[in-house]
Amino acid sequence: MELIRGLHNLRPRHQQCVTTIGAFDGVHHGHRKVLQQLIDKGRELNLPTVVVVFEPLPREYFAPLQAPPRLMSFREKFIAFKAMGIDRVLRIRFTPSFRDLEPVDFIRQVFVEGLASRYIIVGDDLRFGRNRGGDFEMLKTAGQQYDFDVVATSTVTVEDERVSSTRIRQALQQADFSLAENLLGRPYSIAGKVLRGQQLGRQLDAPTANVELHRIRTALSGVYAVEVLIDDTTFYGVANVGTRPTVDDSLKALLEVHLLDFAQDIYGKQVQVIFRHKIRDEKKFDSIDVLKIQIHKDIDVGRNFFGL
Repeated sequence: MELIRGLHNLRPRHQQCVTTIGAFDGVHHGHRKVLQQLIDKGRELNLPTVVVVFEPLPREYFAPLQAPPRLMSFREKFIAFKAMGIDRVLRIRFTPSFRDLEPVDFIRQVFVEGLASRYIIVGDDLRFGRNRGGDFEMLKTAGQQYDFDVVATSTVTVEDERVSSTRIRQALQQADFSLAENLLGRPYSIAGKVLRGQQLGRQLDAPTANVELHRIRTALSGVYAVEVLIDDTTFYGVANVGTRPTVDDSLKALLEVHLLDFAQDIYGKQVQVIFRHKIRDEKKFDSIDVLKIQIHKDIDVGRNFFGL
């Protein structure tokens, strides 16, 4: 799969395609229905498939600390697109100039001059361009002018409610991992590279792997029993997701995982952390010593959950 970094990197060979556009945060059941519809149409028309996404997400651009927490980093999203069989991803950097594009100019620059799209699949709640002034009907009207077809996808429901990224975030906040899995079509996980941290875990007799998040906020907060996939092998552990209020009260979200009965060097490796059970909320303790006692209680809960 090809990643096209910005409209300025589009070439004539990228033109003539079937296209969709959106945040695709989580790549859940509803998203996969859109993507499969795109793939099927691409095969029918013998045209490549292109997914258009923005980085940062528009709501992150306008209010980074108030924007909904990401379910996925861009890398995780890219991997999910590739696994489904998408041909190309056009990643557009969301900038002040792009924010201020009039909807008609957005259509012309992206879908007409940029991609020469022949067929576009979108949600019927699509909004784009300056002040979110563009919508499905405007895009459909433009299609008549520029000779491309536009179709809207139908809603996907689980337990008689619409599948959405918002609903998944709510399920995760309530630690309802069964519902989140039903909505996503897979267990909720966070993937990232293991980085060197402050080595605080060693001082607490609970060394941790610090996982790169590539997001300001997470949909989860607290301590969890987790499975960790490393080089196609599953290990068990206890993870803390949050801002470490007892240590430094940072604004930046962190994911730290203590792997049970594990002594390998995994710095620099990509790992996937799968959340299975919430142990407790994140809490500020009176001292590092009190935190150390609680951490070992958390580890015992994790062991019991996995039957170790």
